[in-house]
Amino acid sequence: MAINEKYKEFFRALKFLVISISAGVIQIGSFTLFNEVLKWNYWVGYLISLLLSIIWNFTINRKFTFKSANNVKIAMLLVLAFYAVFTPVSTVLGDLAENSGVNEYIVLAVTMVLNFVLEFLFTRYVVYRNSCDTATKKEKKSDVAEVEEINVDLTEVTVDADEEIASSDAENLAQETKENLK
Repeated sequence: MAINEKYKEFFRALKFLVISISAGVIQIGSFTLFNEVLKWNYWVGYLISLLLSIIWNFTINRKFTFKSANNVKIAMLLVLAFYAVFTPVSTVLGDLAENSGVNEYIVLAVTMVLNFVLEFLFTRYVVYRNSCDTATKKEKKSDVAEVEEINVDLTEVTVDADEEIASSDAENLAQETKENLK
């Protein structure tokens, strides 16, 4: 891997971290609401707060971290496959830990760190394995196509204007010729 690629991957991981922290704020905030205000069972509050953070994290990371033009449905299905394994395991283990006396916020913090590491690895190397930065390339190709289309339009306008000028010149020449013949 070239040095430039290493920096790119480092900054990709850094962006994923920052966005994951924002998703973590959503998860902790909603979990706290469900746990402290609504007094829901651990697993109910955890599941709903996890879903909220997943949706946020997937949407923002797809656009800004991985910049993928990959099919959204396929990418989301792959992320859902990850969570089809992670969610039941973390819910059951978290519930067992909380029921055995471990503070629910410690359980949540440990689960969130594990989620961050595993989700980054899965998302980077499975979901977006070959499609990182393809949205940017697609946008650049789209911009080039748009410029080419504008050039074609300008060419057509120029041709139309040239034909109109030539037609006008021909009419003027015919008029002058008629006047000269009189």
